[in-house]
Amino acid sequence: MNKLWALCMFLLLLTTACSDSDSVRPRIPEVYVDEQINVNSQLYPGLRQDNGYAYVAGGYKGILVVRQNAGQYLAFERACPHDPTSTCSGVEVDASNLFIVDACCGSQFNLQGNVTGGPSVYGLLQYRTALSGSLLYISN
Repeated sequence: MNKLWALCMFLLLLTTACSDSDSVRPRIPEVYVDEQINVNSQLYPGLRQDNGYAYVAGGYKGILVVRQNAGQYLAFERACPHDPTSTCSGVEVDASNLFIVDACCGSQFNLQGNVTGGPSVYGLLQYRTALSGSLLYISN
């Protein structure tokens, strides 16, 4: 009986802890994402070099694709996690091409989507990517 009670208390605490953290984090509205782009297309010249990037339609406020290397691309939601429903435009790569910034709130992120400064305490929402030949598939 004591083991059952202890297990129930543990599960109750675990459930409570998870729900508290979810309620604090701003929620980016969920949208269906199923995009594909040709990374060799003339439309995306930035994707031909490491740390290059491109803006793609899709997601909630758009998608930012960043090339890590010839075989790995990351795709991020452009809505800033600090205030995702703000009417300001989404995050953009800074003119230095060294980091990502939200001009509205000042949050900064590295090219892997991790927060590096500003009011946001959460990294960028990342979408799944899969590369097949020159086609990059982006989904959630």
